[in-house]
Amino acid sequence: MIKSKNRILLRTAIAVLVALGLLFGIKFWLGYEQYQAMAHRGPMQVSVTVSPVRSMSWQTQFHAVADITAVSGVELTPQLSGEITAIDFHSGEYVHRDQLLVEIDNSNQLAQLASDRAALELADVNYRRDQRLYEAKAASRSVLDTAMANRNSARAAVANDEATLRKLAFRAPFSGWIGVRDVSVGQYLTPGTPIAALNAWNPLRVQFTVPQNRMPLLHPGQPVRLSVDAYPDRIFQARVLALSSRVNPATRNVTVDATLPNPHDLLRPGMFGEVTVHLGKPRMLIVVPREALTYSTFGDYVYVIHHRKFPGGHELPVAIATSVRVGSTRGIWTPIISGLKLGEQVVVAGQVKLRSGMPVILHPATSH
Repeated sequence: MIKSKNRILLRTAIAVLVALGLLFGIKFWLGYEQYQAMAHRGPMQVSVTVSPVRSMSWQTQFHAVADITAVSGVELTPQLSGEITAIDFHSGEYVHRDQLLVEIDNSNQLAQLASDRAALELADVNYRRDQRLYEAKAASRSVLDTAMANRNSARAAVANDEATLRKLAFRAPFSGWIGVRDVSVGQYLTPGTPIAALNAWNPLRVQFTVPQNRMPLLHPGQPVRLSVDAYPDRIFQARVLALSSRVNPATRNVTVDATLPNPHDLLRPGMFGEVTVHLGKPRMLIVVPREALTYSTFGDYVYVIHHRKFPGGHELPVAIATSVRVGSTRGIWTPIISGLKLGEQVVVAGQVKLRSGMPVILHPATSH
């Protein structure tokens, strides 16, 4: 009985060994056939798009947010108190220098002017009479001096009345565009009451700040490019006019003032934009398309094309992950500080399918 069981176990073990041998043999034979096929046609390749590493003239740029202000811009306010009798402008119109804008009640001043003019005429008559008497030695010098002083005082009173009347007839201090009026006829004005804003739009001023370490790279006449969100497809050209005479001790920044032509009145004071300033001289740098960069917590890298021999004598291109140091991307290009050489090819599309060392099929990029 025991011998019978042992024979069954032995036969079962032999059958299992034979089955395992057969299975491994078939698997080895299939692997050998696959190896032979690969040796014949080469390893499996992944299609990628590549672009050459090239050199490009590169100039350092500085970007900053800028405020647009008027070269001439004020909030119009009266110097004297009084009731508005007339408003001689319309909101939003262009006014010329010395154009009458607002008239304030001047009835009392007109009456005072008439009285002071009459006093001036009397003082002038008295002076001429005393002068004739003095020449005839019928009056003393002191009498003539008193008459002259009275005449000069009367003239000063008339001049004061006329100056007051000019202030009561409020005029534009310069030519420009006037804003929405904040007053009405009959309103009583006091000094400092806002009437309207007046701004000249051409040219405009562009003000921005730069760190103190950039200050030596800026100078009057330097071109400045300005973009605003109101006109996203346009670039406005300005020029540096002056740098502040001091560095802000709180921020260590210096204020830059640039002048901006605005012949078509597209821009307004109070707008903001982004300025770009070219700093220093251009230099030649190695650049790659920005799509070539792969960013990770371990560092930035690109896939560089090399050639390697595979079993069967096949020499194929392979993509090798290569660490690089990069500069600031500008447009479609990224400068490479270190890690690449001029003329090498880098993968710009298809990186998601790659592992370092994989053989690839190359397709040249058409957009770079």
